[in-house]
Amino acid sequence: MNDLSPDLPRLRILETWLVLTLDRVRQQIATTERREQERQRGEQARPATPDRILEGGLHRDSPPVAVHVGCPMAGTR
Repeated sequence: MNDLSPDLPRLRILETWLVLTLDRVRQQIATTERREQERQRGEQARPATPDRILEGGLHRDSPPVAVHVGCPMAGTR
């Protein structure tokens, strides 16, 4: 069973469309692979979670009010 038209000009148009579509798919694959590699490099380069954290005051210029050591809060901000 052949569902393609025997008309050569139509087949050429279909071929052109398929080539263009395949190029777009390949470009998207390359972009996605590049983003995944960047994400993996980012995870590998991520600094270690700090073992202590300074809790700031209410205002940006306020001095620290507490030091959290071994606290689950460390590394969450």
